[in-house]
Amino acid sequence: MNIVINPDLKAYIDPLTPEEHESLERSLLTEGCRDALVLWGDVLVDGHNRYGICQKHGLPFQTVQNTRFQSMEDVHLWMIDQHLGRRSVSDFQRGVLALRKREIVAERRAAALAASAPAPASAGHDAAATSPEPAPEPLNSREAIARAARLSSSQVVMIEKIRKQAAPELVAAVKSGTISLNAAAAVASLPAEEQVAAAIAGKDELKQAAKRVRDARRKPREETVESAGDGTPDTVAALQQRVAELTAENATLRQQVAELSARP
Repeated sequence: MNIVINPDLKAYIDPLTPEEHESLERSLLTEGCRDALVLWGDVLVDGHNRYGICQKHGLPFQTVQNTRFQSMEDVHLWMIDQHLGRRSVSDFQRGVLALRKREIVAERRAAALAASAPAPASAGHDAAATSPEPAPEPLNSREAIARAARLSSSQVVMIEKIRKQAAPELVAAVKSGTISLNAAAAVASLPAEEQVAAAIAGKDELKQAAKRVRDARRKPREETVESAGDGTPDTVAALQQRVAELTAENATLRQQVAELSARP
């Protein structure tokens, strides 16, 4: 049997720790590969670690075809949903998977909307027959992403920041558990070379780097409070005005989200 390993799919698979791999290997050697590997055609979709161990030791295994897949995007979404439901997946990885799901769903929805647009007269009457299926409902808010990943909205914000700004070395530290989400989001604010240096130096230096970022943010706020701490009517009025502005901005954003959700 010719089984193909698609490199794109490996991005959705957290590597096993040495202890986890050893435990799985012992189980397969003792009990055999009891669960079938999932394929789409000749592409391996689920069971990468079991397949590798079976190949290493020449162990027999069974396969099953998932006939519901129509495209590689279907495979990606299925793998994401499988991993989002597993307890062993870290908070960071669940957030990354949910954000990737949002991107795939948004792309499919855009394609479906484009395909459903009225066809030019020259396109002929067969255009509708080739339109793709409607895209799934989008994850169009941080709250929806947080629910899908079983995280808080604030954790999603931190993961988005890490995903966009963190150096690969810092991302690796988060994945390995060397640094927390909160601390990693702080360190991601630093220039890339400082992130790399802290990650290479190890856990203690990463903690110190995160503390330096937080202290630097806290100092200007403390100075502002001290300078405005006289409680004068002008200061109170300015703060009340700022609260009113933020409340109005929040209401506008909620309205925009509601309008986007109501679109067909």
